[in-house]
Amino acid sequence: MRFQTFYEGRHFLLPSLLVTIFGGWLSADWLGWLWLTIPAALVFVFCVNFFRDPDRGVAPGADIVVAAADGVVDAIEIVEEKEVLGRQCRRVSIFLNVFDVHVNRAPIAGKIIYTKHHPGTYLDARDPYCHQKNEALTWAFAGERATLVVRQITGAIARRIVPWSKLGATVEKGHRFGMIRFGSRTDIFLPLDAEILVKIGDRVEGCTSLIARLAAPDAGYVASSALPSILI
Repeated sequence: MRFQTFYEGRHFLLPSLLVTIFGGWLSADWLGWLWLTIPAALVFVFCVNFFRDPDRGVAPGADIVVAAADGVVDAIEIVEEKEVLGRQCRRVSIFLNVFDVHVNRAPIAGKIIYTKHHPGTYLDARDPYCHQKNEALTWAFAGERATLVVRQITGAIARRIVPWSKLGATVEKGHRFGMIRFGSRTDIFLPLDAEILVKIGDRVEGCTSLIARLAAPDAGYVASSALPSILI
């Protein structure tokens, strides 16, 4: 567990640990305190599992796009990405349950050229309209071959998106740019000419699973294109 990730879970980890220790001490003399100790211990174990953040290897190559999150691919569709790119893209959506690692990773190496927070509702992350209505945070990564948009989306339980990276930062593929707390969704918007390497139902791991292969860029493509830069 990295300190940065552990710090995000402090409000859950420390109270549950203290209650577990205190309740266990009292239970030595009075078994009636077990009703408090056992649930607190279960909450602590759950939080330790939720805020885990393993180091992983990253697939090399400017053409390779890796998963931005752990979870199950539950949608692959052509949509109009209006916020940043203003064109049709292929959206690969990853659903994260409460047992998945919730740290988000950069799908390609590049510069963060756009980031914006969107207030919204808290529909279940499995709801087909959650990507339109729920609170979200949009990122754009301008890489060597394409600019990819990544959208972190909250759910009914996950109600806090934590950004760790800044607008204008240059990041490596697999860089931890933020996390979502407790069950959520991460969308990746890919060029239509990208070769999709996953299918609906596949389980992926952030920064290790390959989800697409990018085509060579058009002659007019510039990685540091003059797309709008917006702060969170």
